[in-house]
Amino acid sequence: MNQSFFIGAVGAHQQQKRLNVQGNNIANVNTYGFKAEKGRFAALMYEDIKAIDNAQLPSGAGACLWTTDTDFSSGAGIDTGRAQDYMISGDGFFALVDLTTNEVSLTRNGAFSIAELQRATGETDENGQPVIERVMYLSDGDGRFVLSDTGSMIEVTDGNAEQPVGVFDYINYNGMEHLDGTRFLAVEKNGGLRVGDGTLVRGMLESSNVDLAEEMTKVIESQRAYSMALKMVQTSDEIETVINNLRG
Repeated sequence: MNQSFFIGAVGAHQQQKRLNVQGNNIANVNTYGFKAEKGRFAALMYEDIKAIDNAQLPSGAGACLWTTDTDFSSGAGIDTGRAQDYMISGDGFFALVDLTTNEVSLTRNGAFSIAELQRATGETDENGQPVIERVMYLSDGDGRFVLSDTGSMIEVTDGNAEQPVGVFDYINYNGMEHLDGTRFLAVEKNGGLRVGDGTLVRGMLESSNVDLAEEMTKVIESQRAYSMALKMVQTSDEIETVINNLRG
């Protein structure tokens, strides 16, 4: 009886986690460059395992949300007309560097802006103080800077001109870590960074690849599965109560 109780409880908890994934997809349906995530379930061990002393080890029951895979298919292009909006037609990512951590992350969101940085020129003024100049660089608007096709930060002298934005790629995307928003971080098994085959398109942005109809269907499935799992818990509890009353 306890087995059915725990199967239902685990099932309800895992369906709630699946709903969280779907809810995040739906919340980002209008986020440029967002890639939908899909939950993958796996069966928990359902047979007892023999220990060295022939004791039966606990094994768990039901199924769990084992992992979430990212759908890297391209979203539709949206014409914005902005000078520093870019879209990749085909495979590849934009690369962003965080100067505070030196972390290089990847994104398909090409809604870039121009940010100011201050740097020393190596010269000093009449008071012996270092001369600081203001330099404009292409940025993602959140404190990170876009890398060029040579892997360096892009200094902007003309805000209306097309910039040499780099397109980078990996051999495979399996296991790529999904950071906040639309950013990803490559892991060792993704292989080495290479120049992407995608074509840079200026004045356009890639929309989210979330299929709202599909996500709503999955939400309904998860809600029904959640209700059934709770019903199993309730039924198990009722039967256990009857058995305890009979014992009394």
